Amino acid sequence: MQNKQIVSTLFDDGDGVLVDLDTKRYYQLNETAMMVWNGLEKGHTVEEIASTITSAFDVSPEHATDSVEKILQKFQSYKLTGPQDSQ
Repeated sequence: MQNKQIVSTLFDDGDGVLVDLDTKRYYQLNETAMMVWNGLEKGHTVEEIASTITSAFDVSPEHATDSVEKILQKFQSYKLTGPQDSQ
């Protein structure tokens, strides 16, 4: 579950920024991390997000899934999401 106090902004190059309105912290995200965040906002599964990444980049489904899971762990460690998001 995403923290409802997070605001995201997507830049033209695919990168983006998340701002935690509670802590006033911001997090700069690369294109892949923004794809993961946008997927979470849409309620997509890890597999669906990984599929989006494989469509955009020349990576294997396994590599994409591993990347999504690592990004989700980072989001959780910064308390941007809860454990449910990784399922």
